[in-house]
Amino acid sequence: MTASQVTLSSLITIAQQTRLAALRLAVLATEERNAAIEAIAQALESAQDDILRANIADCEAAIADGIAKPLYKRLQLDEHKLRDAINGVRDVGKLVDPIGAVQVHREIDTGLILKRITCPLGVLGIIFEARPEAAIQIVSLAIKSGNGIILKCGKEAVGSCEAIVKAIKKGLSQTAVNSDAVELLTTREQTLELLKLDKYVDLIIPRGSNSFVRFVQENTRIPVLGHADGVCHLYVDFAADINKAIRIAVDAKTHYPAACNAIETMLVHADIAATFLPQVAKALQGLNVELRGCDRTCQFLPEITKATSIDWETEYSDLILAVKIVDNLEEAIIHINSHGSKHTDAIITENTDNATTFMSLVNAAGVYHNCSTRFADGFRYGFGAEVGISTQQMPPRGPVGLEGLVTYKYQMTGNGHIVADYTGEEPKLFTHRDLDY
Repeated sequence: MTASQVTLSSLITIAQQTRLAALRLAVLATEERNAAIEAIAQALESAQDDILRANIADCEAAIADGIAKPLYKRLQLDEHKLRDAINGVRDVGKLVDPIGAVQVHREIDTGLILKRITCPLGVLGIIFEARPEAAIQIVSLAIKSGNGIILKCGKEAVGSCEAIVKAIKKGLSQTAVNSDAVELLTTREQTLELLKLDKYVDLIIPRGSNSFVRFVQENTRIPVLGHADGVCHLYVDFAADINKAIRIAVDAKTHYPAACNAIETMLVHADIAATFLPQVAKALQGLNVELRGCDRTCQFLPEITKATSIDWETEYSDLILAVKIVDNLEEAIIHINSHGSKHTDAIITENTDNATTFMSLVNAAGVYHNCSTRFADGFRYGFGAEVGISTQQMPPRGPVGLEGLVTYKYQMTGNGHIVADYTGEEPKLFTHRDLDY
């Protein structure tokens, strides 16, 4: 038996165990799943020192390997990040149970009752790169929604994720949730084999670079949920409040430039360019942001780099911002819909009509008015956490929380009813009467 066959065989066993644990998890009471989530939070708190030590070792090894700056920022996990992640776990525990909600309750005929009820997806395969706290967020959402989960972390974060999953399993061991519901993979070979497990894994969620997400989408028959790019825009309208626009631009670019919801392109209306550009450039350059501008922008900011066509479609994940002057709102919308990634785009304006037009016509999962794109986050939306952000046209779209991890099934109860009675020359009639939930 070849090495790859051994890997696939062992991974199938893991997936089978995870699916069995997920089936048991799906029928647990809300209180039992919430107790498991609290146990996870407590176990992570107890293991804080071990987790942080493992992360320091990961970071040191990554530096030695020449890790890129944006990826390194995502890899770092300090006590504040860990605390916030644990708080997020507890927030998930407080959310309304997404399982067992009755969406349709209908009498088809007397004694024949139809219900549509939410239920877990089954087993999730989450493949992510260098964000160890993502494992914490994702596991809490999976447990709350009754799903088993197979995590695959990037090589940079193996030590951190092993420490995190060890703590999570220890916490679960004291609860009604079988710890087999959570598994961790660590090698690239396992990623390739995971993508083949369409009999055991119901959804793949990749979190990583454009090329990585594309690779996953093209190499599996399992449904894939995610986004390949985070090319977010900020359009500063002629009716913008200049001070408000500067403050938002600075936050959207510099608060966490490695995040997928940071802006990569800023569009500025020609009518305010002469006033706005020097002021916003001063604020951004004071925070070490490199500006790259179109020809018209460079006339106002001659010291900056001239942008190329590639810049309008680049996710820098760094302190770099492309700037373009546009003549009107329509041009801004066309640019965003042509070059954006359907992630999150914002308009800064005091003109309500322009804001309404922008928010109606820009095709993105998140469309904002007078606020930073950095709000595109499951925790900030009140989801407790997120498993990722989806830019696909079909739902779920945007930050994916609990509602994106459940599906539904139709349940029908009768008393000897048969379809033949409702066909033929004198068929019975359906009542189709909606009942109280």
